[in-house]
Amino acid sequence: MKKFLLVFSLLFSTLIFGQKFSGLALTPPMGWNSWNKFGCNVNEQIIKEAADAMVGTGMKEAGYEYIVIDDCWQVGRDLEGNIVADSERFPSGMKTLVDYVHSKGLKFGIYSDAGTKTCQKRPGSRGYEFQDARTYASWGVDYVKYDWCNTSTQDARASYTLMRDAIYKAGRPMVFSLCDWGQSKPWLWAKDVGHLWRATDDIMNCWDCSDKWNNAGFTILLDRVAGLYSYSGPGHWNDPDMLEVGNNGLTTSESRAHFSLWCILAAPLMAGNDLSNMYQETLDILTNKEAIAVDQDSLGLQGVKVRDDGDYEVWVKQLADGSRAVVLFNRSDKQANITVTWVELGYPSHVKAEVRDLWQHKNLGKFKRKFSSEVPSHDVVMIKVSL
Repeated sequence: MKKFLLVFSLLFSTLIFGQKFSGLALTPPMGWNSWNKFGCNVNEQIIKEAADAMVGTGMKEAGYEYIVIDDCWQVGRDLEGNIVADSERFPSGMKTLVDYVHSKGLKFGIYSDAGTKTCQKRPGSRGYEFQDARTYASWGVDYVKYDWCNTSTQDARASYTLMRDAIYKAGRPMVFSLCDWGQSKPWLWAKDVGHLWRATDDIMNCWDCSDKWNNAGFTILLDRVAGLYSYSGPGHWNDPDMLEVGNNGLTTSESRAHFSLWCILAAPLMAGNDLSNMYQETLDILTNKEAIAVDQDSLGLQGVKVRDDGDYEVWVKQLADGSRAVVLFNRSDKQANITVTWVELGYPSHVKAEVRDLWQHKNLGKFKRKFSSEVPSHDVVMIKVSL
């Protein structure tokens, strides 16, 4: 009888809190994560400076809201099993840091792992799921990134569902970000477990490099997530990993292409650079409100590749107002002319449509049947086509 009551209580709380939390991440989350730039060298001052910069640079105004601290903030557990932050790196304590981020009108995200240890060998949440979720809730955490290192024979779906239930039980709405690098094909099962899931391996700070662990540059990750468009939508997003814009491994044109394609994909936009020390061209890319509007469109469709002519591609995303966002993508080493036809957009070929350039921020006029543009090497032309 007691076992039945426990199971019923968990199912009831999952139902109630699941409904309560279902309104989260109706558009892809936007924010900043510490890992790509700082790795394990993270501390209280870096997080505060990132929050200050998100407000001061205009990124908050452009839609960014989450400050997410990745691995290496935790060092152990106390005698009661509570997770303990590194007191040397975070002398004010995590609750005080969360309060600081909230005081800026931003939200706070934290990192943990489904295994016994994190990827950097810090304490994981395995066996402490409900206790850790209560701790995060008591700190005021708004977002949990949950990794998949040191998991042994664990089942991904069961492990992530357990942490989801722990978050529900803790009672504080938190966006739940699953990160098993797509190994368990979470797009097939995670819609009711998390708000976003990593569909790819880790991103690398380059155009098309890769390593022995299948981590890769953004063009390779783009190819890996391209066919998953039917699984993404409001409250449940394919995540091709964080942005490398501003980390100096990409040229300005490559960074523009990276950002544009993530927007077409309806990908979470999690900046990964040093927000307190970035060039103006980096800020201009990250705060392009017209490109961001494509990513944040309420219809929530992931864009699709409608043409692939080798190094020359056309990507299209239907928007809530009936218009289409289009990226003409040139992967080659030379400038090329790329065309999109109205038929490829789902429009009748005979109509005249208004074309607006989303990087030049200007209307280009009305066109019939198609639109063509010269696209520089390793760059894009991003347009909005409206009837």
